[in-house]
Amino acid sequence: MKKTFIATLCLVLLACLCSAGNLMAQGNQTLKNKLMEEKLNLTQEWDKTFPLSDKVEHNKVTFHNRYGITLAADVYKPKNATGKLPAIAVCGPFGAVKEQASGLYAQTLAQRGFLTMAFDPSFTGESGGQPRYVASPDINTEDFCAAVDYLSTRNDVNPEQIGILGICGWGGMAVNAAAIDTRIKATVAATMYDMSRVNANGYFDAADNADARNALRKQLNAQRTEDYQNGSYALAGGLPDAVPDDAPQYVKDYFAYYKTERGYHKRSLNSNGGWNKTSTLSFLNMPILSYAGEIRSAVLLVHGEKAHSRYFSEDTYKKLKGENKQLLIIPGANHTDLYDNFEKIPFDKIKTFFRTFLK
Repeated sequence: MKKTFIATLCLVLLACLCSAGNLMAQGNQTLKNKLMEEKLNLTQEWDKTFPLSDKVEHNKVTFHNRYGITLAADVYKPKNATGKLPAIAVCGPFGAVKEQASGLYAQTLAQRGFLTMAFDPSFTGESGGQPRYVASPDINTEDFCAAVDYLSTRNDVNPEQIGILGICGWGGMAVNAAAIDTRIKATVAATMYDMSRVNANGYFDAADNADARNALRKQLNAQRTEDYQNGSYALAGGLPDAVPDDAPQYVKDYFAYYKTERGYHKRSLNSNGGWNKTSTLSFLNMPILSYAGEIRSAVLLVHGEKAHSRYFSEDTYKKLKGENKQLLIIPGANHTDLYDNFEKIPFDKIKTFFRTFLK
């Protein structure tokens, strides 16, 4: 009897030790998560292209993706909000920073009751990662999933009510993230680009042939050799400081946003030196929307009637399946109207969409 009691006591003690060990392991994991994040030099002043709303609380945070890159973000929360809120991660446009359109979207949706986060993609803005100013269909899709990681672990977020919103090139990344991450309950892509398609085929698919792609590959691979020899990555250049009269209208629209007081930001690639020249390479071989038709969560595509990029949303919509997939065309709007034009951006529709599917 005595031996049986001692044996039982040992088992109880062992169970307690294992439980304590698990708790310590969880604490250690949290510590590891913090230690694995690069120390970023975040600007503390308000340097957005839009004013701070008195209806939200704002703070800066960092989180890391699955590749160990630390990302910088602005979190916007409705003032006096309590409990666990539905949350939305926002990113884009392609070549922009969180101080521009994505921050505007995030703050506006926070005013409508969501906890939101606008983040800089890997290698850009205040986020970490080397080399600088490079894009990746894989890593930048992962950036959205990493944002979901972070939001899922906040005490003030309901992990079952997380959505994402991508603008311009990050609209395509958002749809791609929705195809792989089942934690994402609703996705909005505003004025989206399919970056794989435009890089591989040119605008309006004008260079959709093997010879054109081969010529581009030769050019970019020659640039790789030059970059390696120089020990640095040449930049493609952002928008010009002046736009000729015969430039395409969409170039003029981009200029009107990125190069004027309306949307200029010192950390924005499009406002300054642009992406590195070889960023295009990975998109040539990796179509990001291959499995868009398998998305089971809700998707809303929003595009301007007069946008040069409208065909990206229309063709992506054709790939989507199910009754909870929507395409909304905004009358009279061009591509950049959906960056910051409150008369064109359908925030009430976007709010209703997220309220409907984040539940």
